[in-house]
Amino acid sequence: MEETSALLGHTPDARLLIVNCDDFGMYPAINAAVIESIEEGIASSCSLMVPCPAAPQAMELLGRRPRIPFGIHLTLVCEMPDYRWGPMAARERVPSLLDAEGELFPPTPAGRTALLGRARLDEIECEFRAQIDAVADAGLTPTHLDFHCLADGGRDDILELTVGLAAEYGLAVRVWLEPARQRMRHRGLPVTDNDFLDSFSLAIEGKPARYVQMLRDLPAGLNEWAVHPSMGNQDSQAIDDGWRVRRTDYEFLISPQAREVLQQEGITVLDYRTIQRVWSMALAPERTATTFIPPVPGP
Repeated sequence: MEETSALLGHTPDARLLIVNCDDFGMYPAINAAVIESIEEGIASSCSLMVPCPAAPQAMELLGRRPRIPFGIHLTLVCEMPDYRWGPMAARERVPSLLDAEGELFPPTPAGRTALLGRARLDEIECEFRAQIDAVADAGLTPTHLDFHCLADGGRDDILELTVGLAAEYGLAVRVWLEPARQRMRHRGLPVTDNDFLDSFSLAIEGKPARYVQMLRDLPAGLNEWAVHPSMGNQDSQAIDDGWRVRRTDYEFLISPQAREVLQQEGITVLDYRTIQRVWSMALAPERTATTFIPPVPGP
């Protein structure tokens, strides 16, 4: 913990928290809630799902708000049978990423097992580069890479591929499982010190009180919450079984109580710009190209 805090320019007893809104770009009600959660609430950054139908709108919103830090939510699965997206790369270039119907696998246990058992690393790289390049083509500058529904990429070789891409593009990577966290620390790369929160793991009933207690109990070191805000309107209810999780996240993130507890507890909310700068310097010897320039420090 002391080493991570020092790498990020903080004292060993500092309580550091990244509040990252995942799934930006999935559909419009998520886009609206993510922007509000960052601009008016306690969220500090977001992760863009490039292949999704509302990603162009999300990128337009980011283009008008260059101070919002965002990552790329690398996406190899599709969980919504009635609201589909596919790969960014041409399907004939990534056949090992597709099921018998030529679609992305669902992130069910069986779907993940099937995908990870057949996915070729060169085709994963092709798809990841297509997603990263789409962001570059839009003139946007991300801070980090993370994964949609595949913790640390789901396989060691996928994670190492992603770290290599991060080195090439000057980005950080969200890493939260052991032993991968330990491997990254040995390379001088800051990762979360404590238990990672995926907000889909929390019960909907009593969630605000649970969030408050988690803030009061937040340990020293670097912490990260992956939250999933959405407005929860009728359109989202029609396509997304998880809309209640998302709506309750949104309500807490924009609540006065959330900000008050952060202030009372003296918690420092960070985004991935701080992490990116350290990763970029540590991985500089591995860099073969510079597509993204790390942003100038700012609030």
